[in-house]
Amino acid sequence: MTSIAASRPDSGEWLSGFIPDLPTPFNHRDEIDTEAFGRLCERQIAAGATALVVGETAGESSTLEPAERTQLVRIADRVARKRVRIIAGAGSNATDRAVTFTAAAEAAGADAILSVVPYYNKPMPQGMAAHFRAVAAATTLPVILHDIPSRTVKGLVDETLVELAASPQIVGLRDSSGDIGRLTRLRPRLPATFRMLTGDDTISLAHLAAGGHGCISTVANLAPDLCVAVARHLRAGRLHQARELHRRLTPLATLLERDHPAALKFALALLGFMQPATRLPIVQLEAQAKAEIAQAMTDIADDYLAEAK
Repeated sequence: MTSIAASRPDSGEWLSGFIPDLPTPFNHRDEIDTEAFGRLCERQIAAGATALVVGETAGESSTLEPAERTQLVRIADRVARKRVRIIAGAGSNATDRAVTFTAAAEAAGADAILSVVPYYNKPMPQGMAAHFRAVAAATTLPVILHDIPSRTVKGLVDETLVELAASPQIVGLRDSSGDIGRLTRLRPRLPATFRMLTGDDTISLAHLAAGGHGCISTVANLAPDLCVAVARHLRAGRLHQARELHRRLTPLATLLERDHPAALKFALALLGFMQPATRLPIVQLEAQAKAEIAQAMTDIADDYLAEAK
């Protein structure tokens, strides 16, 4: 299958704005709810997303079977019909598995790979560099790195990132470190074409205003039009309007981060898009957390959240 990435020159513009990190809907048999997932994809495309992330943090990647990872990419590819890029989560803490997942994602129709820092085994910087080089060598697709120290324990140090960014195939970073100064620190040391994306909705406005390219977002799953509007206002230099819209999203984004991805699934269930089912060891929210999510959604409820189900 010919991907978008292979079919036309890559300007990098698709790695910009708010890119949703899609959850994986499950039915009562603990199988992927393919219809619900297709609806989530189409909703984001209609709202103006430039890309979709599937099978990554929000998608409960650590509890997905290899065949399910491939299934998600195929569904997203079929729904997208080349209108947007499909970014496949293909990370693992074992390099050989990350290589296998990467090759499978490309074969299933992905347009880019999102590969997380190896977790649990705490590799030294040289090991991380070797890991990501092996991933890049396993595919013809662009590779985006994901640094999320809160989940991996050990982060991707600046020197290793600069070293890896010299490869034209490693095209960007999803930075979930929470280090807002990292963008300013690294930008002069990275290729002009390298894309810097935050993975934190609560600091996304600051990241974009400081020259970042986008946010791989959780809250965009709930208010895609609102997130698109934030990015549009920023591009047009309307910082006040962007700040006001982002301010409305921040309380909900903070709650989603606290119990991710169970909170996201509950919120989407409130909107009627999917069931709130999660896979162990993730469980569904307790009553107090549900009430807080519902109230935060009510506080920003307007025509951005009033889409037809």
